[in-house]
Amino acid sequence: SSGREGTPGAVRRPVGPVSAMRRRPGIAGIHQRRDTTAAIRTVGEEASERSLETMRRQLATFRQSLEEFALRHKADIRRDPAFRAQFHKMCANCGVDPLASNKGFWAELLGFGDFYYELGVQIAEACLSSRAENGGLLELHDLMAMVLKRRGTVAAPVSEDDVLRAIDRLKVLGGGWSVHSIGPRRIIRSVPDELNADTSEVIRLAAGGNGAGGGEPGCVTVTGLEREAGWTKRRVDAALSELVKRGVALIDDGDPGGRERLFWIPCVSPQMTS
Repeated sequence: SSGREGTPGAVRRPVGPVSAMRRRPGIAGIHQRRDTTAAIRTVGEEASERSLETMRRQLATFRQSLEEFALRHKADIRRDPAFRAQFHKMCANCGVDPLASNKGFWAELLGFGDFYYELGVQIAEACLSSRAENGGLLELHDLMAMVLKRRGTVAAPVSEDDVLRAIDRLKVLGGGWSVHSIGPRRIIRSVPDELNADTSEVIRLAAGGNGAGGGEPGCVTVTGLEREAGWTKRRVDAALSELVKRGVALIDDGDPGGRERLFWIPCVSPQMTS
């Protein structure tokens, strides 16, 4: 056996435990990786800060250009509702809210504070004067007609965009001011009570005149809602009772044809808003 040990080319097995052949990472390697990670993080933070500073400068430039634009076109902004709506969109893209305060550059330049304050008062008057008839729900189209009548022909024209912006400012006063999209219609709510899914669906079906009211647009019947909404009579009765209690729906038992009781929804009834 001793001869074999001296044979040229023989493989010598390592002496000692296998773990001795594996080098564990040293303290220097750990420190190097930590320093590399910290350097990468620092570079990333510096790049983010440079990018943020660039965005700040661009935004400041946009705002300056917006102010110059407003100075050149302030007459058109005041006179033309469509032009004014586009101007508001430009302001929103630049992070500027011309309606944020009644004082300051925008209020003094364009008179927005007084304009939207006056419009808000007219909207509130229109909604309050008709609340007994519609329970505090008024379609935007009908509200526009009432506001324009109050403003007369001498006042500056207003658009639906103006009315919606004025309503948005009324929200800070409380009282439940909000805008609800029910089908293709936008309903203005001026009372604290919220519309739930069922009451909103009843209003939508009444507005459609698709059979829920026996062919009459603006109203519904119990059997019509059972058929069109697929609800049980108990669910229909609950939704209608809620609308009647709030004054949003009116009961009509005066049908000369002796048909089923009708529930009129004034805010979407052409017969009651014309």
